[in-house]
Amino acid sequence: MAQRSGLGKGLESLIPTWQGSNAAPGATEQVRLLPISSISPNPQQPRKIFEEEQLEDLAASIKQHGIIQPLIVIAADVVDHYTLIAGERRLRAAKLAGLKDVPAIVRTASQQEQLEFAIIENVQREDLNPIERARAYQNLADQFSLTHEDIAHRVGKSRVTVTNTLRLLNLPAIVQQTLQSGEISEGHARCLLALPSARATEAALDSILSLGLNVRQTELLVSKLSGKAPTSRKLNPRSAEAEDLENRLRQFFHTKVMLSKGKRGGTISISFYSDEELNAILDKLGIND
Repeated sequence: MAQRSGLGKGLESLIPTWQGSNAAPGATEQVRLLPISSISPNPQQPRKIFEEEQLEDLAASIKQHGIIQPLIVIAADVVDHYTLIAGERRLRAAKLAGLKDVPAIVRTASQQEQLEFAIIENVQREDLNPIERARAYQNLADQFSLTHEDIAHRVGKSRVTVTNTLRLLNLPAIVQQTLQSGEISEGHARCLLALPSARATEAALDSILSLGLNVRQTELLVSKLSGKAPTSRKLNPRSAEAEDLENRLRQFFHTKVMLSKGKRGGTISISFYSDEELNAILDKLGIND
């Protein structure tokens, strides 16, 4: 049975669904070799920070295996120039690898589809940091009058997840900056949302940074400051502690990682969205040929 892609309505036509390294696009697809110099980044790209180490890993994989999954572009106003819709990490890594040309599929897309797809591509790969993701959701809501339910449908998340992500924008600016820079995790930030004032939140942030508090310790601190009883130490898949561990695994593998813990063990699921990403993961694990 085919898995649901999670793409919004009309967006599945923008990118082919690849089943493996030898799968070809549909009969109407035409992969073209385009000069890298002719492709400009998507102006709707919500991701602003690209980690150098992550790009170097992907560039090393591209040097060894090439680009297997084509980029998606649309024709720009200038003749023989294109705007990127999907694959900015691959494009940047290809430049690092010294490539002059890249395989690409030329499509047509409205401004809303460009924005939606740029968000979807990054969100599904967990490439955006939490604040970029929240601002991307807010951008969809503001520009196209989408509800939280509408956004959730388009990005393949639950409405609760979208709402909780947007709540991060209620944090003081200094907390948002610290979260975006990676000094604290999303687990820390979610704990801080429970505090009643900006002053209390910033004071708690100072404690986290100065004392090196982990997420569990932050939960205890916030409980003390807010006068609420601390939660159980039991780790569950949706706890802030578990999400903090997921975030650290994502930073290591540079992709989406899901942690599921039960009474007698659990599972760790590592996602990849192209053969280039799979090869980079295998290189990280030291088991690639």
